[in-house]
Amino acid sequence: MTQSGQADSPAGRGAHKATAEVLARRIFDGTYGQGETLALPELTAELDVSQTVVREALKVLDAKGLVDASQKGDGVVRRREDWNLLDSDVLRWKLAAGASSDFFADVLELRRSIEPAAAGLAAERRTDDDLAALDAALDAMAGADDDPVMLVRADASFHTAMLLASNNRFYAQLRRVIVPVLVRRDREAHAGGGDVEHPHAVHAAVVEAVRHRDIDGAYMAMLELLDKSARDHP
Repeated sequence: MTQSGQADSPAGRGAHKATAEVLARRIFDGTYGQGETLALPELTAELDVSQTVVREALKVLDAKGLVDASQKGDGVVRRREDWNLLDSDVLRWKLAAGASSDFFADVLELRRSIEPAAAGLAAERRTDDDLAALDAALDAMAGADDDPVMLVRADASFHTAMLLASNNRFYAQLRRVIVPVLVRRDREAHAGGGDVEHPHAVHAAVVEAVRHRDIDGAYMAMLELLDKSARDHP
């Protein structure tokens, strides 16, 4: 059991969500390993919270695939393969703990299978409001010059708007997975420096295809955007 309980104790905040945050951070940083039992009495004493709070926190983590919560209130850390990375909290904890290059590679494979198809649907189904959101993201990107903070925000807005413009409820929901990872990758890429072409042109090509209802063109333009991004930020 970690000795950091006093530093990150949720005591005083009273919410089971705060306790779940503490336990999740420890799972992701390796303090609690796969198969390890999270014993109710020990957690109650260490974190200075009630048994009810710990039970509810473990139920939260159970629902997210991180632990198996028993009826008596203990929990067992599940295998990494069982963790629900499509859950926004789980993804946030994962990114906060640090993501490896193979993690970003897996997300890129997901994006290559989703975003070109979403762009194609956007070309078929987009509304005037969808186009306005895409144009606003492009304008922000163009106006960002080489400001990394503004470029990251504009890129996130663009990919959010494109997924929403697909007018497919499931693609739209995937922005909750794709965009946080995109933001983290962009920040790391800009922090690493390097001479990279401004991203406006390749993004604008996708929007123009969507604007002209060119389904195949939008699909291929988005695929090229993703492939260029992978080349620029390996």
